[in-house]
Amino acid sequence: MATFLDFEKPIAELQGRIDELRETAADGAIDIDADVARLQAKSDALLKSTYAKLTPWQKTQVARHSDRPHFKNYVAGLFEEFMPLAGDRAFGDDQAILGGFATFRGKRVMVIGHEKGDDTASRLKHNFGMGKPEGYRKAIRLMELADRFGLPVLTLVDTSGAFPGVQAEERGQAEAIARSTEACLKLGVPMIAAVVGEGGSGGAIALAAGNRVMMFEHAVYSVISPEGSASILWRTADKASEAADAMKITAQDLEKLGVIDTIVSEPLGGAHRDPDAAIAALGDAMEGALMSLHNLSPDQLKLDRRDKFLAMGRL
Repeated sequence: MATFLDFEKPIAELQGRIDELRETAADGAIDIDADVARLQAKSDALLKSTYAKLTPWQKTQVARHSDRPHFKNYVAGLFEEFMPLAGDRAFGDDQAILGGFATFRGKRVMVIGHEKGDDTASRLKHNFGMGKPEGYRKAIRLMELADRFGLPVLTLVDTSGAFPGVQAEERGQAEAIARSTEACLKLGVPMIAAVVGEGGSGGAIALAAGNRVMMFEHAVYSVISPEGSASILWRTADKASEAADAMKITAQDLEKLGVIDTIVSEPLGGAHRDPDAAIAALGDAMEGALMSLHNLSPDQLKLDRRDKFLAMGRL
């Protein structure tokens, strides 16, 4: 059953009427095809108009939708021969950040990403996609391994931020994030990063300092969550929508600012309504980005990354 967001209530009501009609005519005694078609067309038109004018806060809600594809879905839909690698060789294995060798459209790669989980048990297992120091150190290990074997690195970013717990801070969270970001920038192989849902703070940039950074149409990417920003500025999370407007967190704003390179279109109504189509669209975008980099030398790839990030914020 579809899960509707708060701003989708009119669409939910239409879909409810359609479902009621279908239940009423389940025995075949009444022909309701024409009525269903009329209501479905109205619902589709309302969905299209609603998603054409989403506010930044509404996009944040879409980016967080529980039915959006997760890391495991992208791995299943885009990659073959996935061989997960575990552990940071220092403390343990973090299930919030997963990765390993894989084949992407005929080419061997290293894929790394956040996994949020899709039910209560898996969300707890994966810590809601909030990486701990050992997760970022695992990512560093995998990136260095990819560099050693000349394999492109593909990352899938979807986290509200790195885990803020005391134990994570004791194990060097800030240092691990900084070194993971450094590892991205030092790679002598192509790195493509995709923000597929939430791109929150250092927990996101640690896996997103690539040659090409892309975002889904309704994803968000920011230094802090709208609620966190509102809590700091207004001492209340109730002004999260105002903070989202001011922070320029949408793919459209970030493309204009030069923070990202590509916006990947989502199916009508968001990736959660047609995950297979969304996954395929992302695969096409990543393949195109890889093709644009395949002739560059290691030094050229590093320089490309350096120039990209140093240019941000310059007039």
